[in-house]
Amino acid sequence: MIVRVGYLWNSLLVSEANAVAPHRTKPSEKRTKPGRIQTVLTTLGREIAQDVIPVGAALPPEPSLESRFGVGRGVIREAIKILAGKGLVSVRPRHGTHVLPRRDWSLLDRDVLGWLVGTDEPDPDLLLAIQEVRMIIEPAAAAMAAERSTKADRSRIEAALVAMETSHDQASAIAADKAFHLAILDATHNPVLQGFRGTIDTMLSTVFLVAVGSSGWFEDNLPNHAAAARAIGSGNAKKAKAAMEQVLGYTQFKLSKRKIRETAARF
Repeated sequence: MIVRVGYLWNSLLVSEANAVAPHRTKPSEKRTKPGRIQTVLTTLGREIAQDVIPVGAALPPEPSLESRFGVGRGVIREAIKILAGKGLVSVRPRHGTHVLPRRDWSLLDRDVLGWLVGTDEPDPDLLLAIQEVRMIIEPAAAAMAAERSTKADRSRIEAALVAMETSHDQASAIAADKAFHLAILDATHNPVLQGFRGTIDTMLSTVFLVAVGSSGWFEDNLPNHAAAARAIGSGNAKKAKAAMEQVLGYTQFKLSKRKIRETAARF
């Protein structure tokens, strides 16, 4: 589970020179502005998603954030604007910027999902929630791929399966497994489903980091992947859907067992 560590905002002093002197953007600063916006956005996004800045808390005033990140007001405002667009914060004149409840967040946004996952051991409840979404999307996508895939699509799916079967380390196994599922999504030729590609990519990275790193998990699920590829290749939508349900059901079962073990270990 994500540990709530609270958040204590330290007041930062802004020098009179920075407060009074007008800031003139240099050409070199203009070229690096997108990078500086991304740095501020990613840092604040992660702090919000990991409860370092809790729900309901107010972000520090702009001068404090400018001092903290060493950037101009335009960079801070643009980063906060993006956070607001993703549903993480609300911005109200004379009331400041406050963190919104998680129900308001755009959880299918690739950045938001990545910030929630973090860099440490993923929250088991989040992993199971991700798996539930996959169970809704991917079996239907496999059935659609069986009906709509082209020869090139099927070749990509088969190549990804071969890469899974011959992978030699965690990195190559994750890359091949992701390629397999994304190739099926692409084979639906549904532009709306394909619009979820970035989100599905992030979901897969999160789940596979746990699955591939667990002994036997990846290898034991390979036959289910092969069955899905064969069903898609033969154009059998019903079998493709059932096979993908087997693929995801196995992972969901393993994640549930993992959560039970982790919960028991805490008590």
